[in-house]
Amino acid sequence: MNVHDERWPEERFRQLRQQADPDIDKVVAEYLEAQPDGKGVLDLVKAVIEELGKAKLEARAPSGEPPASEIFEALDFAKELPDWGDDRELLAKGQSVFADYGLYQSAALFCKCLPMAYVEVSSAKVLAGVSNLATHSLTRRVAETGQMLVDVMGLRATDSLRPGRPGNTTALGLRVLHSFVRALVNERFGDHWDTERFGPPVNQELLLATIFDFSVVTWEALETMGVVLTDEQRAAHLYTWSVFGHLMGVDVCRDGPLTLDDVEPVSRRLGRLYESSEEGRLLMARLLAEMEGFMHLGWRKLPRSLVHWVFRDAKYGADRVPELLGVPKAAWWFTALFAAARAAHGRNWLAAPVDGVVRWLVRRAGRHIVVALIDRHSDRQAAFRIPDELARAWRIKQSAPAVKTREIRRTVRETLRAPTQGRKGLRT
Repeated sequence: MNVHDERWPEERFRQLRQQADPDIDKVVAEYLEAQPDGKGVLDLVKAVIEELGKAKLEARAPSGEPPASEIFEALDFAKELPDWGDDRELLAKGQSVFADYGLYQSAALFCKCLPMAYVEVSSAKVLAGVSNLATHSLTRRVAETGQMLVDVMGLRATDSLRPGRPGNTTALGLRVLHSFVRALVNERFGDHWDTERFGPPVNQELLLATIFDFSVVTWEALETMGVVLTDEQRAAHLYTWSVFGHLMGVDVCRDGPLTLDDVEPVSRRLGRLYESSEEGRLLMARLLAEMEGFMHLGWRKLPRSLVHWVFRDAKYGADRVPELLGVPKAAWWFTALFAAARAAHGRNWLAAPVDGVVRWLVRRAGRHIVVALIDRHSDRQAAFRIPDELARAWRIKQSAPAVKTREIRRTVRETLRAPTQGRKGLRT
């Protein structure tokens, strides 16, 4: 066992699994206790989300009117960057990974990062039982995740994580909302929640896994897609996510950033979390249905095909994720393309054109995903918006006429697909 393995013994993970976020949980518990009768947790969550949205639009720290203001007034201690988290050069390099490869990361979010959350049983149970993800609006919840990526990584502004800026506000909001989730689980599940097995909802082990999903898991997906980051880029990207993790209450980021030396031992330990569940399969089915509804005619099975592709050679047991989640088979044409890509490996004259086709498909899928989030949520309370700089770089139009045109095209696609989907049913 080397020194980095010694830093991550199994006992440390058991402790992280049983640890929530006591500082914030105390504030939230006192806040909930002080509210008048009839004010449920969900009502208060909505008030907090609304204030977070307004604060980001107005580029200010969240405060607002009661009852939201009461929670934010008690959280001033959580807004400051750590002493080690103000390396502007590293932050800029970390953010550039998203700015330069954002469409690939959009595809990675849907095809790898979210499925990784669904194979952790307690996460799947929380998402399916507490949030609106499984029953009302899946894309709304995913839009919030996408907006987080943009707020933290997509602005090319190293001050985005400072108090009052979008990244800082997002981190603080997530920390509060995670505490609300724990309160909701306690309210809805009570003694039926298996704390011994799962630990508290959104515990520190899962928060560490979340940081790895948006960094390490994303690198692996990008590499599958033909984008290989340098060690310097990876280190800077992980540093930036560590600063965000500190603000979000991730205990392992309290005193310093995660480093590349932590990647292998942590990935190996987290690999044991993968498990199939009814909730996870439901979430994956809904996610695919949403994604595939936005694909152009003839491309509907592209998302499921990409899921199989990015997990094909995944390490630490992650190659089982599509099977655990019941992901339908890839499209025949994509299977043939993937076989050609593998056969071309090592043959420079053939690899370049095949890889080019695959990367074009990934960018196309990523653009469709971003467009879907914009069209569904650009005018909502928890809106999804991307800076004009990114929109131009990704060739995405956000104007009202453009959104309306895409809506008409989507309606036509749904009308044409309806008879076929009705005949095929669950076999698709």
